[in-house]
Amino acid sequence: MDAARNEPRVLVIGLDPYRVPGPWDPTPVAEGIKVGMARFAEAGVGAETCLVGLDGSDDIEAVIAAALGRQPWEVVVVGGGLRHSEERLELFERIINLVRQLAPGAAIAFNATPDDTYAAAARWLHDRG
Repeated sequence: MDAARNEPRVLVIGLDPYRVPGPWDPTPVAEGIKVGMARFAEAGVGAETCLVGLDGSDDIEAVIAAALGRQPWEVVVVGGGLRHSEERLELFERIINLVRQLAPGAAIAFNATPDDTYAAAARWLHDRG
């Protein structure tokens, strides 16, 4: 396999399920993320995650800005945990604007579940791996 094919082309921005407060079991979400990321490897598409916490341990915008600035991205997937909560609407808007500013050439995609992240990105990949 060509080395360039394994270089990350997709950035997945989402919540670290182990750093989201609440009484809930983060394990199913963490497993879904693993499954979703494994699909990139199976397709020969390089991908990285940028998972942030809501527990106050991250400067969320700084962490995401650093990930976006590491290299040019073909697709940036923004996870549902950041989109589906009214209380996180402003954060979601800030993330989308960071993507627009720092990765202007990247397509923006949205997954429905953590394990369908590859499918979301694949809609926008130029050669689909």
